[in-house]
Amino acid sequence: MIVDCNTQIWDSPSVLGRCLPVAPMMKQAGGMTLDASISRHLVASEPVDCTFVLGFRSHYLGANVPNDDVAAYVSSHPDRVVGFAGVDPSNPKEASNELRRARNELGLQGINVAPAAQDFHPCDSRAMLLYAEAAEHGMPVLFHTGPFLAPETKLEYAHPMLLDAVARDLPNLKIVVAHLGFPWVDETLTLLMKHPNVYAEISWIVRDQWHAYRALLTAMHMGVIDKLLFGSGFPTASASLCIESLYGLNHLVQGTHLPAVPREQLRGIVERDTLNLLGIRREETPPSEVPKDQVSEEEFETV
Repeated sequence: MIVDCNTQIWDSPSVLGRCLPVAPMMKQAGGMTLDASISRHLVASEPVDCTFVLGFRSHYLGANVPNDDVAAYVSSHPDRVVGFAGVDPSNPKEASNELRRARNELGLQGINVAPAAQDFHPCDSRAMLLYAEAAEHGMPVLFHTGPFLAPETKLEYAHPMLLDAVARDLPNLKIVVAHLGFPWVDETLTLLMKHPNVYAEISWIVRDQWHAYRALLTAMHMGVIDKLLFGSGFPTASASLCIESLYGLNHLVQGTHLPAVPREQLRGIVERDTLNLLGIRREETPPSEVPKDQVSEEEFETV
């Protein structure tokens, strides 16, 4: 089974508020695609058996990818989509209420936070209470670490090593580090080696094959490559392009003395039993018809 651990949907990029990078930064980042329509998402996830769709809320930056929209999408494709609630720990009462609503009313199965974009330290006592509640209900937490491109985000809250205390204090909480913690990849791999409850997904980093090759080779040598999960980072890339890029990593070292990442290890990332690792249950219903004629694969950026 192929599970894509990091995608989002929205009607308009305006829901991202001030999370959007300024134009020169977007150009430097490869002109990130911000079309996250449902029709495009359906096409992007065609090779995937199950896709995580993430809500997001940031009072600090005025962003709101509504959990109700995520839940509506999940309900229309319950066999293919798992929803994660966007929760902002900077407002603890609202965050706790939203977590309960997401679980009990909306049927969402995890939560999504981004300390740098939500203006809170990952070990803030208010956030720790939220994580503990998530752990109690078996809801994994996906942390967006690493730098956000928007100027107002706070890099001092973005470092993945700040999650060490979270993992120590809450060993029953399933933690997923987004983007392999890029650019702090080695530190993220150390977290994975240290804590049984910490995993990482590889979206964003797989866009650059050289970075991905170095990261996966290091993960293999550290014995944690089996804790890496597949992710595309839609809307910036499609699952098929990311899978193609991942399987093509070893082309970089052909004709050199550099070691290859064994294909079975690459396949292990793509076909990881992510749902079981994170304790997520997926509804089994007949698959919905994908409107293939609405969007073509060529609309996606090359990885």
